[in-house]
Amino acid sequence: MEKFVLYFKGVKSEWGKITWPDRKQVVAQTLIVLAIVIAFTIYTYGADILFQGIIRALNLKA
Repeated sequence: MEKFVLYFKGVKSEWGKITWPDRKQVVAQTLIVLAIVIAFTIYTYGADILFQGIIRALNLKA
């Protein structure tokens, strides 16, 4: 039980050392992540359309 209490005392001590980002930084990083997700989604969709076209073209020739 003593190890349990000691663990949570350590957690409490370390919790005070955390530097949390401000709101502006969180919003900026969130927008960056969303932009990257949207870009990869568009890229994946475009690649899918391209490969579908290639496969269809190959199937028509066979």
